[in-house]
Amino acid sequence: MTTDLFSALHQWAGADTPEVPDIPAARLIPAALLGIAVIVVLITKFKFHPFLGLTLGSLTVGAVAGVEMAAVVDSFTKGFGSTAAGVGTLIALGAMFGKLLADSGGADEIVDTIVGRSSARTLPWAMAGVGALIGLPMFFEIGLVLLMPVIFLVARRSGLSIVKVGIPALAGLSAMHGLVPPHPGPLVAIDALKANLGLTLALGVLVAIPTVAVSGPLFARFAGRWVDVPPPALFETSEDTTGEERAKRPSFGTTLFAVLTPVVLMMGKALADIFLAEGHVLRSALDFLGTPLIALLIAVLVGMATLGRGAGMDLKAQAKSLESSLGPIAGIILIVAAGGGFKQTLVDTGIGNLVADWVQNSGISVLLLAWVVAVLIRLATGSATVATVTASGILAPLASGMAPAEVSLLVLAIGAGSVFFSHVNDAGFWLVKEYFGLSVGQTIKSWSLMETVLSVSGLVFVLILGLVV
Repeated sequence: MTTDLFSALHQWAGADTPEVPDIPAARLIPAALLGIAVIVVLITKFKFHPFLGLTLGSLTVGAVAGVEMAAVVDSFTKGFGSTAAGVGTLIALGAMFGKLLADSGGADEIVDTIVGRSSARTLPWAMAGVGALIGLPMFFEIGLVLLMPVIFLVARRSGLSIVKVGIPALAGLSAMHGLVPPHPGPLVAIDALKANLGLTLALGVLVAIPTVAVSGPLFARFAGRWVDVPPPALFETSEDTTGEERAKRPSFGTTLFAVLTPVVLMMGKALADIFLAEGHVLRSALDFLGTPLIALLIAVLVGMATLGRGAGMDLKAQAKSLESSLGPIAGIILIVAAGGGFKQTLVDTGIGNLVADWVQNSGISVLLLAWVVAVLIRLATGSATVATVTASGILAPLASGMAPAEVSLLVLAIGAGSVFFSHVNDAGFWLVKEYFGLSVGQTIKSWSLMETVLSVSGLVFVLILGLVV
């Protein structure tokens, strides 16, 4: 992987802060804990909007930590702006594509095919496979916005809880996010630890398959009982669509082509960065086309040409569909961006460095140490990418004397730890909460626990592989 890609990911994660203030742990830890508590109490007890709760929580962290309030505001707005510019634009484009997918009948075609060929027992397994396929080359947030129309319609059509259908798909997305290259997260660790890409890919797949099974379809059986909610009406088809127009819809092959267009483009970029020399014409082209913003923009245009035309929608009908997609997700973008602002406030106070110092010289197993480091940084900052970047940097000296297979397992242990217990300082937490229409408590009992099961089971399978290899 090139230095440019590593630098870009480092910057995206918010880990490019030049310096962090020298705040003692006696102030920093209570500041972080109190900030999180303020967010939870304001939202759950006083019914504050999450955007306000996250903003006030960020100010609380800075005030208790003793940071100048102007600097706290700068950190929050920096994180808010970078998240809105990155994830926010992707959510908007993904929502446009998702609404077009729904209004054209393409989502119905996928749903009918999946539901028609799956029983109620096998449907969660099919959704886990779909989530893993979509999530392989892209960040979690992008895969989620692409999958939401399918998750909602499968839940409606099958009669199952959206949690029982959605959790397996989210498990597939999240496992790819943390464990399997060429996803950017594992690539960061591979580059930092000088691991073998092919070996890490093979071992990552071996770990990901049982991990997704445990944290997805198996865990969803319990989560579906704890949180039984109907799917929201976010991607309902237009009310004025006639029965004749609904009957005319794009074929399954056409729909699959449109859905996989951004996946293929992003995968092409990842593979080009690995196998083609810098400056190569094909690599330059794929780097541009595979940029998430461009890939999703192309997906919307391809969707208009294939899904819209396949459903007999004229340009006016397509424009109306695209326009109606943006209103429902405006609040989601603000909440996710505020989550990014809170994360950046924590990062800029130096809590990630504090956690790193605590575990640097501990004497526990290297694989377990890697997992613990990533878990602590993930809990503190709310970012899987920050956890991966930081943990990889801490453990890089230990990897120099290890066998190739051990280094690959070290990458996977870090990846497993980086997805542990997503909570209120993670933009993904708010994304899932708002899309699924859950309360904070319901999100913790479903999404947060799923991430924890995924992280722990991933570590277990990594340790088992460590005994074998």
